[in-house]
Amino acid sequence: MAVILDSFLPPIHTLSSSSRKWIPTASSSPRWPPIDSSPKCRFSLSSESQPIKALAVPRRSAMALILSSCIFSNSALAEQSVGLLEYIDTFDGYSFNYPKNWIQVRGAGADIFFRDPFVLDENISVEFSSPSSSRYKSVEDLGPPEEAGKKVLKQYLTEFMSTRLGVRRESNILSTSSRMADDGRTYYQVEVNIKSYANNNELAVMPQDRVVRLEWDRRYLSVLGVENNRLYELRLQTPENVFVEEENELRQVMDSFRVNKVNA
Repeated sequence: MAVILDSFLPPIHTLSSSSRKWIPTASSSPRWPPIDSSPKCRFSLSSESQPIKALAVPRRSAMALILSSCIFSNSALAEQSVGLLEYIDTFDGYSFNYPKNWIQVRGAGADIFFRDPFVLDENISVEFSSPSSSRYKSVEDLGPPEEAGKKVLKQYLTEFMSTRLGVRRESNILSTSSRMADDGRTYYQVEVNIKSYANNNELAVMPQDRVVRLEWDRRYLSVLGVENNRLYELRLQTPENVFVEEENELRQVMDSFRVNKVNA
């Protein structure tokens, strides 16, 4: 995720890991890429185990009971939310919630980056502008939400520009909105869908030999806020089919984003 809103933002300044004041934990550690393992986050979940009563039943009935119990348990686990952790960066001045089973990835080009360990196309990141080159007073400096949405989409398409032959991108702004959060600040929210198509044989001479296929179909959700003379952007990326299943939780993540005053 290269540069935040390059068409209307100054260059992004990403701090090194040595200056990081606070880093949350990850619940699991894949072998690649490297992740941060120094935990410091606030999170609590509680669960109560249900007592199981022993029953004397015939063998066939017992097998049927076990099978139905397994199916019910798997279904319940699939519907249960994984819960959220809170990430707070007091040095740079922002905070947000993220799914507790996501892992932090270093070297991703953003100030902070978390990724789903199983769905690698699903991730969250935060980037911000430098106050040395421009000084934002409010998110309204970007214009109305509709104008900000066009700039967000343009930046996404710039980042995903490909030099491969036969690649085509389709994009659409799904929604733009403005909201007043409980901290008294105004935030813009932008939702974009981008599809990528490619030919299976872009060098084929005959058109019928160049079959177009869908490479990926993703939802991009951005939340924009201003504080400390900086423009902050929280980015969520997720495949469209995953977004349908996790929409409620992902919107909680969007609504949790806050920018905070940094003491000089």
